[in-house]
Amino acid sequence: MSSTEIKGPAVFLAQFIPSDNSVNLEQMLKWAAGHGYAGVQIPTWDKRLFDLQQAAASQAYCDEVRAMCARYGLEITELSTHLQGQLIAVHPAYNAMYQGFAPVGVDTVEQKQQWATEQLFLAAQASQRLGLTAHATFSGALLWHTVYPWPQRPEGLVEQGFAELAKRWLPILDAFDTAGVDLCYELHPGEDLHDGLSFERFLQAVQQHPRACILYDPSHFVLQQLDYLQFIDFYHQRIRAFHVKDAEFRPSGKAGVYGGFASWQERPGRFRSLGDGQIDFKAVFSKLTQYGFNGWAVLEWECCLKHPEQGAAEGAPFIRRHLIKQAEHAFDDFAGSGADTERNRKILGLS
Repeated sequence: MSSTEIKGPAVFLAQFIPSDNSVNLEQMLKWAAGHGYAGVQIPTWDKRLFDLQQAAASQAYCDEVRAMCARYGLEITELSTHLQGQLIAVHPAYNAMYQGFAPVGVDTVEQKQQWATEQLFLAAQASQRLGLTAHATFSGALLWHTVYPWPQRPEGLVEQGFAELAKRWLPILDAFDTAGVDLCYELHPGEDLHDGLSFERFLQAVQQHPRACILYDPSHFVLQQLDYLQFIDFYHQRIRAFHVKDAEFRPSGKAGVYGGFASWQERPGRFRSLGDGQIDFKAVFSKLTQYGFNGWAVLEWECCLKHPEQGAAEGAPFIRRHLIKQAEHAFDDFAGSGADTERNRKILGLS
């Protein structure tokens, strides 16, 4: 496959891991290969699948993991620290809600931040040992509770919030730069980085850091009613990872983009299995191909209606149908007549 083409299909394993304590990475690789996937995005918080600390310290362990993937015809697309990244910035009001993201004994906001920072440093080292070029994470949030403020936000609050967020992430971004890996934030409601403008604020706060990149997931933009195609036009140079996830937004007389505290099935905006939502994936894959994105198309499956096994089975062929093999020459080259400076002058009416 050309290095200028999107790779795939791949699958983010997080949503498909059984609760069985005996589950291991090899079982999940066999499952992914059996469903037709060529790559896996591996969550790093579940030691049943992956030991992040060992991966950061041991090349032998990483070589073993890669060899295991290869036996099933799979590659690792990225490692994920979504849960750990969330804990880099936690407002105290959310501390109890995120308790399940951290180990036992990591209780306070400060303890969570310290542990999460150490985890991200390990992820940079592990990604380098695995030969990866991108990493998936969340930004965390100090400002999210003020996203639709009443009373109005005090002057300077947003600037201070992003300055603090940047202070926490800059050493991590530098570590990923040393490792040669792009740190890709999934722009997601609940994070301070949730749309284009918030990402721009962050970029400014981290001095346009070259490793501050985007995990593009159009489903979150549908739920925010943001133009997910024009977003690619604006930010394609920073898009280094791609979640293929579908969604729909059907306006309601009872609830809007915030959902009204309704269940997922009752919200106007809902995540759907691939092909069941409203996202124009032909246009998405076309734009990403046009701009030279050559990362992996990774299914992140979430649906309020369909069973995950059906979603996984349908996901690989759906992605494969949307992959674009780029043309080696223009379609109208057959009618070309070559370069001729003198002829061009005649066509232009120049003597």
